[in-house]
Amino acid sequence: MDYNIKQTFIQKWNQYFPNTELPIVFFYTDDLNEEINYSPSSFRCIIDELSRVRSGETVVFDAKTPMCAGGKRYMGFSQTLRPNFNYFLSCGIPGKLEGERYKKTPEIVEEVMKDQPPYTAPGKYIIFKRWDNLNVNDNPSVVIFFAAPDVLSGLFTLANFDEIDRNAVISPFASACSNLVYFPSIEAASNTPKAILGMFDASARPYVTSSELTFAVPLSKFVRMINNMDESFLITNTWKTIRNRITIESKTSKV
Repeated sequence: MDYNIKQTFIQKWNQYFPNTELPIVFFYTDDLNEEINYSPSSFRCIIDELSRVRSGETVVFDAKTPMCAGGKRYMGFSQTLRPNFNYFLSCGIPGKLEGERYKKTPEIVEEVMKDQPPYTAPGKYIIFKRWDNLNVNDNPSVVIFFAAPDVLSGLFTLANFDEIDRNAVISPFASACSNLVYFPSIEAASNTPKAILGMFDASARPYVTSSELTFAVPLSKFVRMINNMDESFLITNTWKTIRNRITIESKTSKV
């Protein structure tokens, strides 16, 4: 990771989004060159595991890590879905499988999944770190924010600042982990990468606060966002009003 990019963002983040949480990142690798914590041997949702990363730990997952079938698939360590997934996501099977009822029918699920092909992890491991813990050997591909509405409004507007396309930020219907890893990874390979607004998955929401959503952006687009900060709306009185509220609320939340 370029040290100047790392430090410049921290400085600007503290300037325009004072006392707010730094983002986390992920990247794939075939080698572990430092002491890193694996996730526990018992099953836990990866969104729950990421709370450790947000607190400053570095966490790694691989194909052997216990996790739900969706988490394993959307991180690219499996190309299969759980049995009867189309019923699991919809109405279920009476007496056999409880459905989540996120889609009306199994047929709708089947059509939705045609537009979400399997993704193959480009490395043996996926490593999650907080931004300030990055070192020169790290090569993050996606930056992930857990944020409240005022912060999200700033990120959303900044992501659109140099774009003609009104849909520079998208929010695909998907699981929480899919919107953190799968879709951002697909966008990272695009010439015109989009940011992903997520954490609308009701199954994952117990692992975040009631005021938090996620904003995941490929690094190439994120660097543009950093470079645009000092000429964007962030220097206006409009944002100063929001920034002051962010400052007050962040202090209140820490009391």
